[in-house]
Amino acid sequence: MDIRVYTQNEQAKGHFGDGEIVENKPIGFPREGSVVDRVGPLFYWAWAKSLKTFEIPFHPHSGFEILSYVLSGSVGHKDTLGNMQKVTTGGAQIMQTGSGAYHAEELGTDTEMFQIWFEPHLSQATKRPPTYNQFDHDEFPSQVVDGVLVKRIIGTDAPIQLVTDAQMWDVTIPAGATYARPLQAGYAHAAVVVDGAGQIREAGAGAVHSATAAKGDFVVSTAEADNNVVYQADHDRPLRIVLIQVPTEVEYTLYRK
Repeated sequence: MDIRVYTQNEQAKGHFGDGEIVENKPIGFPREGSVVDRVGPLFYWAWAKSLKTFEIPFHPHSGFEILSYVLSGSVGHKDTLGNMQKVTTGGAQIMQTGSGAYHAEELGTDTEMFQIWFEPHLSQATKRPPTYNQFDHDEFPSQVVDGVLVKRIIGTDAPIQLVTDAQMWDVTIPAGATYARPLQAGYAHAAVVVDGAGQIREAGAGAVHSATAAKGDFVVSTAEADNNVVYQADHDRPLRIVLIQVPTEVEYTLYRK
């Protein structure tokens, strides 16, 4: 197993306007400077924070499946499909942009959100009509096991289903506790530490691969054989991670960044 941690200094930076919105980008666009270029079909990941209410004006998208996940605050959305909606803390918007659409976003004051792009087979995706859907926090299934809160965002039993092979969870681990997530050979875990700090390691008595990570770090784990990745919170504070699983390779040609 390979476990790598990328600090905020190794992530790209971005902003809108005169800095009303600032971004750390675990996975950036070409030439933005992020160490991680992509993780399989996981094409882009930005953590945006608004200092005041600000609208990003209409701009086009096509092909990609684009998720906006609100960590706190509110995000407004309008598009050329006729949608005009707002989602708040814990909610998500998903655009499967297909043959193309324009949209605009408005982040409320002190909003924090992830915007994440997944890459399906683009030559097929651009032949499908674009769609928009949104879900409030209480529409996502969650469960608590041994004190660990796991919220399903994308995948089996979650309200969001993608064409791209991807699953996504929002996980909060109590101080000192652990959470184990299976990782199949040929797949990757990509996780951003939203809050707290802890250790990430492979399961098993003879495990030798481990790393520590804290708020803002980006952790990518891959395995050559099926195993579990164990996420453990420090003893003095909870650990919250947003975790995505994708294949490391797909059977279609990925967009060349």
